Amino acid sequence: MKMIDSCTRPLGVAALCAALAACSGLNARNVAHNTPAQTASKSVPAGGEFADLARWPQVGQFIERMAQHDGFEPLELQRLFGQVQRLDAVIQLIKPAPPSRPKDWRAYRARFVEPVRINAGVRFWNQYSDKLAQAEAQYGVPAEIIVAILGVETIYGRHTGNFRVLDAIATLAFDYPDTPNRVARMAYFQGELENTLLFARQADIDPFSLLGSYAGAVGWPQFMPGSILRYAVDFDGDGRIDLRNSPADAIGSIANFLVRHGWQAGAPIVFPASVATDGSRDWESFIGQGLKASYSPEQLRAGGVTPGIEPLPEMRYGLVDLQNGDQPTEYWLGADNFFVITQYNRSYFYAMSVVDLSRAIRAIRNH
Repeated sequence: MKMIDSCTRPLGVAALCAALAACSGLNARNVAHNTPAQTASKSVPAGGEFADLARWPQVGQFIERMAQHDGFEPLELQRLFGQVQRLDAVIQLIKPAPPSRPKDWRAYRARFVEPVRINAGVRFWNQYSDKLAQAEAQYGVPAEIIVAILGVETIYGRHTGNFRVLDAIATLAFDYPDTPNRVARMAYFQGELENTLLFARQADIDPFSLLGSYAGAVGWPQFMPGSILRYAVDFDGDGRIDLRNSPADAIGSIANFLVRHGWQAGAPIVFPASVATDGSRDWESFIGQGLKASYSPEQLRAGGVTPGIEPLPEMRYGLVDLQNGDQPTEYWLGADNFFVITQYNRSYFYAMSVVDLSRAIRAIRNH
C-alpha cells in the first residue's frame, strides 16, 4: 500500500501503510482490513469540498520546506494548493472503527478468498505467465503470492480508486481526524505528500492526474507514493514505471517490495498449529509480540504450542492468532516470509488471506 505500503486499521482505512501503522504505536495483528477493492467505488463528491489550503499556515510551512529541500518554486506550489480540495469523505473513511467491533477471521477471509478473485486470478496468471515466471526467477517470490496480492488489493486492476491522490493525501496531511496519534499520522502523510509531488515531477505527469484510494494508494498494487519511489520497477522494459496501466510493472514491483523487506526464496510461509487446552496458558506469552518471527520450535512447544506440521528446526516463528468472534481462535506459526507479507499491510488477517487466496488460485490453475 502500498505501498502501501498499504495498511488498515480497524483502520477505517483501506490502505494505510506499514510506516503509518508503525508510527501509530499499535499492534495491528488482526485489524479489520478494508481494501481498495471495497472502497474504490466511493468516488470523490461532485466538486469536492474546496478549501484554500494555500492560506493555511501549516501548508505555507510545507511549501517553504519543499522549496528549500526539493527545489520547487514557491509560487508554483501556492497555485497548486489553491486547487487542492479538502475531502471530508476521506476524513470519515480514515477514522478507526469502534473498538468494540469483534474480529472475525472467517468473515474477513470470505471477502477475499471467493470465486471472483480466484477465477480472475487464474485468468491473470494465464495471461501474464511469462512475466510472473520472470519475477519468480529474478526475485524468488512465488507467482501465486504476487497474483494473490493483486487480487486482494484491486481484483487485478478493477478497483484502483477514484480519489485524486493529491486531495486525499493533502487532506490527511493537514486535517487528520482527532485521534491519539494525530500528530504522527499527519507527519506521515506530509511525507507522502512530498513523495507525491516528487514522483509527479520525476515521472513528468500532472499530480492531479493521479487517482487512488482514500489513503492515497496508487495503481494495481496500491503503492503509496513513497513506495513507488523506493520499490517500483520498470518490469515491462518500456523505460518508465507505470503502476496504473502496466500489469507487468505491478508484478515486478510487488516482487521487489517483498524481497526488499526480507523475502526468502524457497522458504516456508506458515504452518498450522494448536495451543494447550489442559489449563496451561503459557502460550499466551507468544501473542502480540510484533510482526516478526522470534521463537524456535522448541520454545513454542515448551510454551504449549503444537505445530500441525513439523517446522524446520533452524528457523524462527511467531504465533499467529486469527480470532473468530465468539468461535474458537485459529492458530498458525508464521515464518519470516509470513511477516514479510505483513509489511505490505500490517495485519495477520491480510497476510493469511493472501496465503489462502494464493493456494486457492494455484489449486484451480493446476487442476
